[in-house]
Amino acid sequence: MGAISGIAVSDTFAESAPKPLRILHVLRAPVGGLFRHVSDLIRGQSARGHEVGVVADSSTGGQRAEEILHQLRGSLALRAVRLPMPRHLGLADAAAVRRLSEHIRITAPDVIHGHGAKGAAYARLASAPRQAIRVYTPHGGSLHYGASPVGLLYLLLERALMPRTDLLLFESEFGRDAYRAKIGLSKAEVQVIHNGLAENEFEPVSPRPDAADVVFVGELRMLKGIDVLIEALVQQAREGRTVTATIVGDGPDRALFESQAQPLGGSVSFTGALPAREAFTMGRVLVVPSRAESLPYIVLEAAAAGIPMIATRVGGIPEILGPQSSDLIPPADPAALGRAIISALDKPEQTARNAAALRQRVRTEFSQDLMVDAGLAAYRQVLAARRVSPGG
Repeated sequence: MGAISGIAVSDTFAESAPKPLRILHVLRAPVGGLFRHVSDLIRGQSARGHEVGVVADSSTGGQRAEEILHQLRGSLALRAVRLPMPRHLGLADAAAVRRLSEHIRITAPDVIHGHGAKGAAYARLASAPRQAIRVYTPHGGSLHYGASPVGLLYLLLERALMPRTDLLLFESEFGRDAYRAKIGLSKAEVQVIHNGLAENEFEPVSPRPDAADVVFVGELRMLKGIDVLIEALVQQAREGRTVTATIVGDGPDRALFESQAQPLGGSVSFTGALPAREAFTMGRVLVVPSRAESLPYIVLEAAAAGIPMIATRVGGIPEILGPQSSDLIPPADPAALGRAIISALDKPEQTARNAAALRQRVRTEFSQDLMVDAGLAAYRQVLAARRVSPGG
């Protein structure tokens, strides 16, 4: 099984094959980094002459998802289709798989690329042309589950779907290794292709005059560690240090976090969801206190914008920070997070130097063009192997 790193892959993987591919991306919730990743692939693949479509849940994403899909309409030769995709297993899944199978019958894709556990389950369960390959990018997904009954069930289902997987694409070496340990890799081709950014995302961003000390940007759920950030601020307040914070985003646990932050009064504000670069102006230091991640776009985007950052040692974040990964803090540790925040605020020159060095690293090693071209090369490789295999 091959391995392509988004850091080391060479220009030989640039897409140059004359025959356009028909590519269908399938995901559940059109939100967050996963949706950003799919959107980037759609634009890049379409710009290279391929016919692309997307299928996503109709009950999540809200107005922001509609706006992004509207912006993508010129890149979607195979259309954007929304249908109900419940988050948890249920009878409604069967209806969603049937509707996806019908869309696949009409569009006849060469590549069915599922993203996240639920989207990829649909992509692999749906009926498809014999020549089509099924691709899976986990984006964390089932890998975040532990040894709970629900977690064991999802991991069992992942193993059951492996025979219907032709290509596994991981955004990080961490994701690949975790998948291998928890599920195994069977016969599927396996490659690692890091997420990448466009050149225009490297324009620097500066905090506005009324910026808070720290800012969080992301989905408001326990996995992202907002509760750890708030507890760190509470501990600092008890020690006589008031740290102001702006929490940007929305999600299922927002009310819980707002309640937890009440003792801090006006030093913590919640804004709702905003574009990342606008959100970055609202704090002097970005805090990424996640309990688990794959290869988070928010870290790449902040690094590209030159935003000083404190993050946890989880998932593929060390792969992004490289030489600075020793500065990462353990997850679910409010005391360590509080100390890191105070150090960053009290040593602004060193904090700025670290941000500048990380910006240069990400600019050099995490390219959106490289991500798109390497992914297309991986599709081609597996399609070619299918054509030459016995009965292929």
